[in-house]
Amino acid sequence: MRLGVNVGYVAGPDVAERVETAVYAESLGYSSAWAAEAYGSDVPTLLSWIGARTTTLELGTAILQIPARTPAMTAMTAATLDRLSEGRVRLGLGVSGPQVSEGWHGVKFDRPLGRTREYVEIVRTILAREEPLN
Repeated sequence: MRLGVNVGYVAGPDVAERVETAVYAESLGYSSAWAAEAYGSDVPTLLSWIGARTTTLELGTAILQIPARTPAMTAMTAATLDRLSEGRVRLGLGVSGPQVSEGWHGVKFDRPLGRTREYVEIVRTILAREEPLN
């Protein structure tokens, strides 16, 4: 069995505790740490900090919000973080909801399943580095 810990997202004065939780989880043999993003807090920054303080812990996005960034930006961010952490990134994606998509990011919330399929296809193509995008 593999264990993971959800450290949440950056909020309030306890941000350092989230990193320390991940460091402690690694010392106990946990295999992964998962971080989220919410209003005003992105997940790659927190995972970068965790990745710099750990050596074996997988770094999971729970979740990167699809309306927040283009698929190319998501692929670049994941690839960079994965390279810096020596292959430890686990990419979780999600559509969020109408309030966040439209109210926070200004992106119309429509066709969530179709949009997710298209987004994942583009991210996979970029990360595979097998063919140019059209």
